[in-house]
Amino acid sequence: MQRFSRWKVVSILAMSLLAILICIPSFLSEDTRKSAQRYLPSWLPLKTVVLGLDLQGGAHVLLQVDTADVTRAQVLALRDDVRRLLREEKAPLAGGIGATGRQVIFRVTDEAARGRILTRLRQMAQPQGVTALGTSQPPTFEIGSTDGLIRLTLTDSGILDRVRRAVDQTIEVLRKRVDGLGTTEPNIQRQGADRVLVQVPGLQDTQRLKDLLGTTAKLEFRMVADPGFVPSEVEQLKEYSKDPAQRNVEKDKRTVVAEYPVERRVMVRGEDLTDAQPGFDSRTNEPVVNFRFNIRGGQAFGQVTSANVGKLFAIVLDNEVISAPRILGPITGGSGQISGRFTVQEANDLAILLRAGALPAKLTIVEERTVGPGLGQDSIDAGKMAAYIAALLVCVYMMTTYGIFGVFANIALIVHLIIIFAGLVMINATLTLPGIAGIVLTIGMAVDANVLIYERIREESQLGRSIISALESGFQRAFATIVDAQSTTMVVAIILYFLGSGPVRGFAVTLGIGIITTIVTAVTMTRMMIALWYRWKRPTRLTV
Repeated sequence: MQRFSRWKVVSILAMSLLAILICIPSFLSEDTRKSAQRYLPSWLPLKTVVLGLDLQGGAHVLLQVDTADVTRAQVLALRDDVRRLLREEKAPLAGGIGATGRQVIFRVTDEAARGRILTRLRQMAQPQGVTALGTSQPPTFEIGSTDGLIRLTLTDSGILDRVRRAVDQTIEVLRKRVDGLGTTEPNIQRQGADRVLVQVPGLQDTQRLKDLLGTTAKLEFRMVADPGFVPSEVEQLKEYSKDPAQRNVEKDKRTVVAEYPVERRVMVRGEDLTDAQPGFDSRTNEPVVNFRFNIRGGQAFGQVTSANVGKLFAIVLDNEVISAPRILGPITGGSGQISGRFTVQEANDLAILLRAGALPAKLTIVEERTVGPGLGQDSIDAGKMAAYIAALLVCVYMMTTYGIFGVFANIALIVHLIIIFAGLVMINATLTLPGIAGIVLTIGMAVDANVLIYERIREESQLGRSIISALESGFQRAFATIVDAQSTTMVVAIILYFLGSGPVRGFAVTLGIGIITTIVTAVTMTRMMIALWYRWKRPTRLTV
């Protein structure tokens, strides 16, 4: 017990000092942090504890993927697959290919060709892979054939699987869009089978968030049709006013600037974009969006602009014409520019949408709410009060019950709290109100470890052991009990983290960090202080 090596003492003190330095920026104002950052090296950022939505306010939006839109897209994709299959098999088609509801219907009169088509359709209907239990998945669509009429019907399992994949893709697209806003620690996660929860701490402009989340961002480049074009291959698309006063007005009530007969054929798709950045036109100094294509998109864009010099080229976003510039010459560099009387913010938001890509289906806002910073501050104040009261009562109890050993436990408790906050800063975890509850819980758990040690020391001393023997035996015998107790709690924290979501995860994170720091402070640090105290005081009896 007396031989507590110097390197251990130095390590514990250095760790405590480092934790204090990491936590200091969290207690400074933003202006103070910016001023201090000027005098520090760039590789040493002043990181702070990230507060969740319930502590600093922000936007909360619950979105639902339109299952009907997913089904419609799946039916159209199946129709295109059937058309490709008929072309490959050179099968004679009687009439067209119908796509209604959940069905694709077509007629093949040649029996031999129909047999080949049905064989390949059965292969297409069976999804690749197996389920988690090792069984094969049900088919994505059912096949019916009567008198040459082939009817393909999407199954419920096929639609559910496509919705699940659409939700997964939606989460990735939304994460890219929200990250482009420059917000801190957004929470984007699945809710149920077809819903997505988006929480953005610190963002009060909910309308801007809804504009980003609700836009499908399907970008297409199409030619404006010449007079006399086949009517069935043309659709009338409108260009709306970009006046900021009409930003939040419903689409059907906005002012129409122009209406164009746009060809249905898509010349270049937005999927071929590799980058999009806001900028300013060098001639007019107006905000624009500069974009760049991949190799395939650049070649297609160059071919279209070379073959249609002097014609109008419509830039269409979600069936709305952004602008329809005239092609003045071939654009073969694989890049271009979108202009349309944008504001700086609209150009930036459009660039975010194009970089993130298009959503796989329409989204409907099911629920939205805004948590004001005042309400978040109330939560912080309530959490602080709970922590202060809990820590004060624990400190008083430990000092009253165990005397000088209680003082050591209280010092270890303070370091325990500092290390928890330093851990949150280092792993960039978000502190939520349940997280504060987890910290308050670890206060009691940390002291509980000291109580086990001190009670074991007291029992050994009452059995007549010497001071050194009682101290040594108390720490050694209590250590196994402490590890067992903390291990079972850590298992619970891990389960909560991986199976829980949102605030539950916040509670699990602080609980897990608290368990680790408890073993460090309640065992190692307390033992160091008792060893140094014994070497200094040389007591003749224990007062624990």
